[in-house]
Amino acid sequence: MAVNPRAFRRLATGGVLALAAYYALWGGEYSAFHLRRLDADRREAETRLADTRGQVDSLKVLARTLERDDAAVERIARERFGMIRDGELLYRFVPVDSAAAPK
Repeated sequence: MAVNPRAFRRLATGGVLALAAYYALWGGEYSAFHLRRLDADRREAETRLADTRGQVDSLKVLARTLERDDAAVERIARERFGMIRDGELLYRFVPVDSAAAPK
């Protein structure tokens, strides 16, 4: 049985192209799936970066406010740290757990 050289060449070219297409999709560091995963990772990192930048901006605004506004400093000292002025009484209301309350 004689092999037609032209048919063999077409078959070999098709095989090489199929192998190249397979490798482009599934193989190697720069496969289509790997590039898609990298793109998703990049979008997620950009989202986290935007969130972090928003937090930084709000913290900068808070820092500027605290540097310039004594009333804001006093409000935060009272709310967060329970600080009081001389002569004031501090009342703290603690919620009672109804299951643990005596009957």
